[in-house]
Amino acid sequence: MDTHAVILTAPGQLALECVGLSVPKPSDIIVEITHSGISTGTEKLFYSGQMPPFPGMGYPLVPGYEAAGVVVEAGREAGVAVGTHVFVPGASCYEGAHGLFGAAAKRIVTDAARVTPIDAGHGAGGALLALAATAHHAIHGPGKTLPDLIIGHGVLGRLLARLTVAGGGPAPTVWEIDPIRAHGAQGYEVITPEADERRDYASIYDASGRGDLLNDMIGRLTKGGEIVLAGFYTDPLSFAFPPAFMKEARLRISAEWTAEDMHATRALVEAGTLRLDDLITHTHSATDAAQAYETAFNDAACLKMILDWSAVA
Repeated sequence: MDTHAVILTAPGQLALECVGLSVPKPSDIIVEITHSGISTGTEKLFYSGQMPPFPGMGYPLVPGYEAAGVVVEAGREAGVAVGTHVFVPGASCYEGAHGLFGAAAKRIVTDAARVTPIDAGHGAGGALLALAATAHHAIHGPGKTLPDLIIGHGVLGRLLARLTVAGGGPAPTVWEIDPIRAHGAQGYEVITPEADERRDYASIYDASGRGDLLNDMIGRLTKGGEIVLAGFYTDPLSFAFPPAFMKEARLRISAEWTAEDMHATRALVEAGTLRLDDLITHTHSATDAAQAYETAFNDAACLKMILDWSAVA
């Protein structure tokens, strides 16, 4: 059994190719993907060759960790019915290619326990559940504080702001330096750092992935305030110690989502409390994957690029 998948053979070299699939186990399902998302964080780092060493990485690689599709086959121990619409966080099921993420393929073999059943009505928006769950993980849980300043108004920054408002918190301030991305706020304000005079933020969330802003963030904190690093950072992080010492600043790193975050996010979407589909600004057929990745990584107007797999055999 084989499938068509996006294959990164080396940094900057990407194409839609045919690749073999592993033999399904009794607990596995085969999912036919309808839509998958392109991450401008981790996938861009693989594409550019800037991803730091990471367990399981290497080329050739099937990228992607955001996909939605339909179960077309199910093993006798899978416990998921054929025809179920699911979110798939990727898969490692390819012969001759690394599947560190592995969601950008027409068909995927994965253990049924890894997928999340979703409403078919989500459409392409269903592929954004992982990113929404990542934002949910950053701001929910014991000891976590809702952000009052968010840096970056990309998809993750918008999700952090929307979840803050949906959670009943005060509307956060969001910083964005690119005028193209400053629009689209829903219940909160987007301003440039230069227009912000506050120096008493209790909780600053960075969704920009820019570690060089750490000193600026520390200068904006109230005493005992917290900085949450919600992006992915390729270079070593550093900051001036004296200002952080005077502020008694705290630093927290937010990791990937859990099953509880996924279920909570799905409930918010299904209740109409959190909207995802309007974050999709571009859609390309997977047959035009190379151009889709170029646009996703280089066009500031592209918030979220979705690959449509309907035309792929």
